[in-house]
Amino acid sequence: MRAFTLKQRLTLAVMPRLASLLIRCLGMTLRYEDVVEAGGIAGYEISEPAIFTFWHRSLLACAWRFRNRNVAILISESFDGELIARTVQRLGFIPVRGSSSRGGAPGLRNMERAFRAGRHCAFTADGPRGPAMVAKPGTAQLGTLVEAEVSAFYVLPERAWELRSWDRFLIPKPFSRVVVTWPVRVTADPVAVQGALDRAVELAESALRAAPR
Repeated sequence: MRAFTLKQRLTLAVMPRLASLLIRCLGMTLRYEDVVEAGGIAGYEISEPAIFTFWHRSLLACAWRFRNRNVAILISESFDGELIARTVQRLGFIPVRGSSSRGGAPGLRNMERAFRAGRHCAFTADGPRGPAMVAKPGTAQLGTLVEAEVSAFYVLPERAWELRSWDRFLIPKPFSRVVVTWPVRVTADPVAVQGALDRAVELAESALRAAPR
């Protein structure tokens, strides 16, 4: 356990409570719609342990959609990661610490344990610091270890504020329609995982373009 400054401890005591409350208030106004590619399957319908991957910019909209499902999610060991971990834990997720840049090997081992214990496991494929929409190897590595396919998905609000962060983080606007896309599951291969993530984005953008105005 890393040591935090007094200011950081105060922030950790307050911000996760506030952030989880705001996510709940915002989430109750959102209208989610699943788009499943032919031959694909929505993640909620998968009963056995599964591996999911998505882009970091969708994290906020995901936090409400997948709440209270006991999904294990790999989160960095940085201070920002600690904020995220404590926030999503309040929403029913299981934070597993580590990343591809800090603590990657222990994080992967802990995700393997979570999978073998019967839990779904999720990765922000380009987290924690990018480059944006470039998949890191952790998702494929876990899939190879446990001999499982990978389900990529993308969560795209029709109306959102886009931050000027490395990932162009999305904050859905209240009462927005939010598309969740599910391409076909792929083998645990880095190229296939990147392709599935790109396909999920393509499906989401197409669904929003096709929506009646």
